Amino acid sequence: LELEPRDYVGADGRIDMRRLLVRFISFFRENGEILESDQAYREVAPQLVMMAFLQGVVNGQGQVLREYGLGRGRIDLLLRWPYVDSEGRSCWQQEALELKVWRDKDKDPLDAGLAQLDGYLERLDLDHGVLVLFDRRTQATPLAERITTADDKTPKGRPVQVLRA
Repeated sequence: LELEPRDYVGADGRIDMRRLLVRFISFFRENGEILESDQAYREVAPQLVMMAFLQGVVNGQGQVLREYGLGRGRIDLLLRWPYVDSEGRSCWQQEALELKVWRDKDKDPLDAGLAQLDGYLERLDLDHGVLVLFDRRTQATPLAERITTADDKTPKGRPVQVLRA
């Protein structure tokens, strides 16, 4: 999947996270089944793919910062993208992403993910974020059927885009 800034950068020079998630969904639909068949990396493969995808998006212009919490079943990502605001000043757009994996023994990680993202957004002084939930349960529906997006809110009312894959 080749990405050009026009695929995900709006007229204001900022990354449009909805458009970016649509591009990731397309990429994951095309490549996700292969990842699911590899038992050696079954648990971390989706997270690595998301990080690699975002790194390709920023491609030297921005940054993907990682705050690992893998022992707690999560990984936080901060996407930083340079843009020029309406007054001609150089600025950094920051987009926070919380990635969670839904495993056989666990309950749906939506509520925990929204709460963790809320804390991450508070620390970064951001008013919105993205929660990505990778369903790695053995009885999960086929990948093409389970990829969905929805709008939700954190416990403190911050808007969140939720991607289930």
